[in-house]
Amino acid sequence: MRTESVVLLMFLIASGVAIAARRLNIPYTVALVPVGLLLGALHLFNAPALTREMLFLIFLPGLVFEAAFHIHFENLWRDRLAVLALAIPGVLLAIALTAALLVFAGALTSYLPHVGWALALLFGAAIAATDPISVVALFRELGAPARLTLLVEGESLLNDGTSIVFFSLILAVLMGQVPSGGALVVDFAREVGGGVVVGLAIGLAASQVVRYVDAAMVEVMLMTVAAYGSFLAADQLGVSGVISTVAAGLVCGNYGARRGMSPTTYIAVRTFWDYLGFALNSLIFLFMGFAIHLRTLLEIWPIIVVAYLAVTLARGLVIFGISGVLAMTRARIPRAWTLVLTWGGLRGALSMVLVLSLPDTLPLRNLIVNMVFGVVLVSILVQGLTMTPLARWLGVVSGGGALRDYELARARRHLADAVLAEISGLQHGRLVEPEALDAVKAEYEQRASEAEAQMTQAELDREHLLRQETVGVRRRLLLFERQRLREARDRDLVGEEVYNQLLADVDARLLACDNGHVSEQAS
Repeated sequence: MRTESVVLLMFLIASGVAIAARRLNIPYTVALVPVGLLLGALHLFNAPALTREMLFLIFLPGLVFEAAFHIHFENLWRDRLAVLALAIPGVLLAIALTAALLVFAGALTSYLPHVGWALALLFGAAIAATDPISVVALFRELGAPARLTLLVEGESLLNDGTSIVFFSLILAVLMGQVPSGGALVVDFAREVGGGVVVGLAIGLAASQVVRYVDAAMVEVMLMTVAAYGSFLAADQLGVSGVISTVAAGLVCGNYGARRGMSPTTYIAVRTFWDYLGFALNSLIFLFMGFAIHLRTLLEIWPIIVVAYLAVTLARGLVIFGISGVLAMTRARIPRAWTLVLTWGGLRGALSMVLVLSLPDTLPLRNLIVNMVFGVVLVSILVQGLTMTPLARWLGVVSGGGALRDYELARARRHLADAVLAEISGLQHGRLVEPEALDAVKAEYEQRASEAEAQMTQAELDREHLLRQETVGVRRRLLLFERQRLREARDRDLVGEEVYNQLLADVDARLLACDNGHVSEQAS
């Protein structure tokens, strides 16, 4: 079967899996991996091999840009301390702890060969990047706190880049290419800093052009050029392509979208990137299923179990450690969230592709490759399928169904009331025949009545609803306060020092609000 036919067939399979997963209430990305395993085992057709070039040139720029495009920079900046702590020192600590646990386990048990510190660090770097696609999709569907979703998504956006940089530097040391620790620090700063500069430049250039264009298809094309162009330009310059694409996505999704796109164009651009994200995720998770050979993994299952436990324990130690440090700041993380962040650290295709790029001459290469593949598979199936029950048990998300039904009915009533108010205005204006308005008015009065009945019949926890509503109202008012404060600064009504002090206070209360702490707002 030709490659084009295989890709079309995989799109069809992915669509069917997504429909079935929605009915079964499981993440569709998690369901795609076992389907890919099954298809690969049956040998019905051969899928394209998952290679570094395919991931880095086709999948990664689109997925990274799509995620960054949807993040509000103000929210990310407000939580920069927590996100950066998890994505940079957190990744480095996770690599070191994973390696230490593997070396320790290798000394205690005969199941795990003595890989040594160098290879253990390389394994830790390859497996360090988290893949939150399934978790973030679940959080959005279940109504998890916005800040928790931001932490998971923001951490992953940045730790993809930092883990690639650390992986490349550790591999260079193993191959004898980097002589000293000082050179490692310089190379890391150059790759990350250079990636930020390249991404900002391309993102700003695309955003400036968008301001003078009012054609949805052209603006979609410009955003696509920014996504893939930032990655390729950074790669050609020898800096981090992932960090560059993150920077470009943040600029285009915030500055470019807000300043240069009309509401209609923005909807078109956002819809395109939503679809592209779905398509790329579907293909990559199916490819992962094809790339994993269960028979090979089953032969070394004790090693995979030890490696998975080491990776998960290392992440838990890092999350709880960073959470303890942040507890002394306004960026503190609620205790229940630390468990969710630990368990939400799924591993994905990036880890598999990084380990596949290892040179054939590397000692124990096949073992390291199979360990990474095994840990990725276990994390997706075990953590992906148990994330929802854990989040509900910890009270991080609600039951979801009843609250969603209530909010849907309330939104319908609001829309019907708004239309009825417009009809009333038209009646007073005497610009439309009364009989025509009466016919439409009866229809919307019926809609408003039905929505009101649905709200009354909804079975939900009123105390929980009131708590959520209170948090929502406080958050909107805090954002209003923030906007007025900025206006006062711009009109020279307050000085810069006073502005920064008041802004820090508002941001602290916003973080507490995003944590779900209603009572703290009054203090």
